[in-house]
Amino acid sequence: MKNQNVSLKQPSSCKRRTLSFVSIGFLVANAASFPSAASAFVHPIATSSKASAMQQQRFIINTFPLKEEPNKHLLQTKLMSSTNGSDESNNNYPLEPKTYSQRWVQLAYLSILALLSDWICFSVAASPDSFEHAYPGASAANLIDIFLFTNVASCFFVTDVVTKFGLGKSIKGAAALMSLGCLMRSGIPDLSWLGGSEIVHAADIVQSVSQEVIEVLPDGISDLVDTSTLTEASRVAGLEPYGLLVLGTIFVGFAQPYFQCTPPMLSATWFASNERATATATALNFNQIGIAVAFLVGGSMANNEVGIHSYFGLITLLCAVTTIGTVLQFQEKPPSPPSKSEIEKLVRGEKEPPFLESVKKLFSTKGFSIPLAAFICSISITNIVGTFIDEVMERGGVTDQLGIDLAGAGFELAILVGGIVIGGYVDKTKQYKPVTLACLLATMFFVIPLGLTDHMIGNEPVLLVAALLGLGLACGPIQPINAELAVDVTYPSDETAVESVQQVGGNLVSALMVPVAEWALNQDYEFFKQIRPLDSDIRGDVLLLFTIAAVTLVYFTTFDAPLMRSEADEEEGDDDSVVVDVAAAAS
Repeated sequence: MKNQNVSLKQPSSCKRRTLSFVSIGFLVANAASFPSAASAFVHPIATSSKASAMQQQRFIINTFPLKEEPNKHLLQTKLMSSTNGSDESNNNYPLEPKTYSQRWVQLAYLSILALLSDWICFSVAASPDSFEHAYPGASAANLIDIFLFTNVASCFFVTDVVTKFGLGKSIKGAAALMSLGCLMRSGIPDLSWLGGSEIVHAADIVQSVSQEVIEVLPDGISDLVDTSTLTEASRVAGLEPYGLLVLGTIFVGFAQPYFQCTPPMLSATWFASNERATATATALNFNQIGIAVAFLVGGSMANNEVGIHSYFGLITLLCAVTTIGTVLQFQEKPPSPPSKSEIEKLVRGEKEPPFLESVKKLFSTKGFSIPLAAFICSISITNIVGTFIDEVMERGGVTDQLGIDLAGAGFELAILVGGIVIGGYVDKTKQYKPVTLACLLATMFFVIPLGLTDHMIGNEPVLLVAALLGLGLACGPIQPINAELAVDVTYPSDETAVESVQQVGGNLVSALMVPVAEWALNQDYEFFKQIRPLDSDIRGDVLLLFTIAAVTLVYFTTFDAPLMRSEADEEEGDDDSVVVDVAAAAS
């Protein structure tokens, strides 16, 4: 294909990035000796001292062909200057896929923030009796419900906020909001253990200033921090009033979707095409580690009012340290895209529509609903098992609290490990469909022992724990794999919008299924009554989970949508180019 002049009067969806290209042209025209002024996604190789403000600037984009649009070619960007219509090609700005070590820092912060948010959500799940003793009339389950409903509401805003302010500012703002929520829940943490009279004195000053502020607050607000609603033991221990605890929980619940809905976007922006599923699995499933930490640390610390206060203070300190690190080190985007598909989106100037428009577009895209169903299946099963882990363990013969906590922590850890290992395989092979089908089949197999009792053998705690770990390894990876699959089939859609829809669907269905599963817990079905060696019974909740997995497996076999993003990544480059006349657009 010969070079062709193309006007930069792009459709409105491309204006923002078009303007960035125009800016580059003028910067080189006026200051060719300052190549660093180029776009963050363009790296100069050489500069020309002959460039002037009156010279015509042009972008030449050498690219690979796109199957869905054969006439468009995108791979490498060169900035060239011309005088009297002749091109001088000594100004070359190649745009090639490249990854940076900073991507691991990005992934670490997003994963830790996700861990902390779910730790806060389930912070008192392991010690509900102690919490209810400290706050009479309240319950740990109600606090978790408040958190989850706030989470669902916040999911509707994440996409538009990230689009307007960018990933970096959104994550930093959400981290700060989560820290503020933690501070409301714990009050000023006790820092005396750090040593040093200066630290203790500073904490006392902050505490006294806070008390003075409370005195001038309006009555409606001051009621939230009125310590007279606390029991004597809770007041002496330093616990915050329940109203402030709820408000802090709402803040954290509102912040969490910014850590749960953005992993696919982070993976696409920072990671190579053969790393994305692993990165998404790590960030998405790290919240499971937060639940495991809540069981282990909360179970040991939050056993009375003093312990709860110290426990909440610890979480606040860890949140504050992580937020400071996020503000200082979390970045918006890399200097250049990590994959050809991201280069394509960049040069096209894709602009994300509002969230509700994105939702309509996603559901009209072939293949989107199938990975959505698989995601909902996975999150529903893992949430239900986690919610009723005590009952699951006790009916299998594991009755001591430490054993239950360790089993629950092992289940959450298995979800993370499975996501990383199986996600790594999918990164290399892109075998989304066969891997998901295998995981669903394994889920059906491992869920049965959780509620099956053979009357001849009796309880088998070892078999129960093994099945629980197997379920985590098999069911957990379905979420990140199908988050990536949904992004792949809807490319070049907004990754955050895709994950927001999946999170809303998963959390809503989970909320609806929990009371159904609670009712099914008390249903017992006996099989093979007349055959002594096979005589056994199975619980209704396990049959419910088995049915969910089976229906999803049958539905998933119908998946046949093209992998649009993978196809873009696999295309080979050629020498074709498109010349974009910047000077004409500027005029």
